Amino acid sequence: MNEFLELLDYKNSPWLIILVAGLAGLVLSAIVIKAISITARKKDWPIIRAIHENQTSVLYFFIPLLIITLITKTYILSHPRYGFTHAISKIALIAVSTWLMTRVVIIIEKILIGKLDFDQPDNNDARKLFTKIKFVKRMFIILIIVFGVSILLLSFDSVRQYGVGILTSAGIFSVIIGFAAQKSLGNLLAGIQIAFTQPIKIDDVVIVEGEWGRIEEINLTYVVVNIWDLRRLILPITYFIEKPFQNWTRNDSSLIGTAFFNLNYQTPVEKLREKLHNILLNTPLWDGKSWALQVTDTQAQFMVIRALMSARNSSQAFDLRCLVREKIIEFIREEYPESLPGLLIEDKKHDQPGISNNFSNP
Repeated sequence: MNEFLELLDYKNSPWLIILVAGLAGLVLSAIVIKAISITARKKDWPIIRAIHENQTSVLYFFIPLLIITLITKTYILSHPRYGFTHAISKIALIAVSTWLMTRVVIIIEKILIGKLDFDQPDNNDARKLFTKIKFVKRMFIILIIVFGVSILLLSFDSVRQYGVGILTSAGIFSVIIGFAAQKSLGNLLAGIQIAFTQPIKIDDVVIVEGEWGRIEEINLTYVVVNIWDLRRLILPITYFIEKPFQNWTRNDSSLIGTAFFNLNYQTPVEKLREKLHNILLNTPLWDGKSWALQVTDTQAQFMVIRALMSARNSSQAFDLRCLVREKIIEFIREEYPESLPGLLIEDKKHDQPGISNNFSNP
């Protein structure tokens, strides 16, 4: 190594050595990246494919800087006046290494998420793991960045002295900072609690602040709820620890849907029950688990009929409820129009009750 450096040491200048080391690093990076690209195209290996999609750009910086740092470390042993070259390359290497580690975490996240099956009817377990993976990834990236900055500050004596002074001074303001940051720390701790106890998960169906929507994002300090009309409701993450809310899919993705009908007393309930069952048997929206049609209430002029039907998830439950309403109303209108809601009025001529569907006053 020393003989090679002496050969390149033109007029005691390190720049030619650094240039050659950088070019060698770029050539080596290109070879490694090309090998990864070819392997990703020819082999169906999720790990190689994830590395190819997320890692190749940082390697163009990491490998040359690694070689330059090693070369300058050796060079300054005989030329200490050029120590700044090693210091600069070391700073750059630490920064790129931090970038590299964050990409490694992202690769691991994508590999783990790629193994989850979200297409199955009950994807509750997959969504649980997805929520944990996302949160743990964010925590690891924060720790890597903090660790990288710490190594950078501790690499130089002068900066380390300032760092120690800052840490000592921070003790004086620790109580004030603690009070000022209690809400942020509370949000962070709430995020950790939610990630592992999981009162909510990604894609859960919830009702919060009177709005129906799905959990779209769970971040360190806030949660994004995608409302049914595509609005976004942003809530602090502590909301889901401190306040009551409805979670329709916490333990199971399947739901029971309902459809209510106000019909008069001449309605043939058994015929409606048979029609409901026939509708459910002829639609893929029904999961085949449960259904019912019952008279749940009676009023002076009509009775309330409730149709129950189960579905695999909230979206299919909503579509199934709409389908049942449409088909039942069409069936009543065509087969039993006298069952449509109206007012019961007395026929004075024949002393028989009649039904008025025009909602006029008796």
